[in-house]
Amino acid sequence: MGLHILVFFLTFFMMEFMAWFTHKYVMHGFLWSLHADHHKKDHDSWFERNDAFFIFYAVVSMGFFLLWQNNILSIGLAIGLGIFAYGLAYFLVHDIFIHQRFKLFRNANNRYAKAVRRAHKMHHKHIGKEDGECFGMLIVPLKYFKK
Repeated sequence: MGLHILVFFLTFFMMEFMAWFTHKYVMHGFLWSLHADHHKKDHDSWFERNDAFFIFYAVVSMGFFLLWQNNILSIGLAIGLGIFAYGLAYFLVHDIFIHQRFKLFRNANNRYAKAVRRAHKMHHKHIGKEDGECFGMLIVPLKYFKK
């Protein structure tokens, strides 16, 4: 049981780096056509083409659940839940807290919340795929904690 808890937290932690890598080299790279509408709205829909990216990680997470369920990988559940938990945290922070796709968490104003908003604002300062910065989500560079 202890191993599974450790794997869950390690998976959650590693997902921040996977998200950074995917964001920088895939979303701002060869799949920019799906991510571009997140930086510059070119539609009237609530949904964005960018929303398709969650499907990839959801499928990976479900794959680990299936590996566990079919007794192929005993820590598959821990990995699948770690990916799921990161996806949920990403959704809460990015889509709800920062972009206010649902009007929740509007009054969160602590140092960490302000740093997350500043870093993401700097990321969205660039509407093209080049010259981006702050590709992660939950781990924020220290410079954004300064006033």
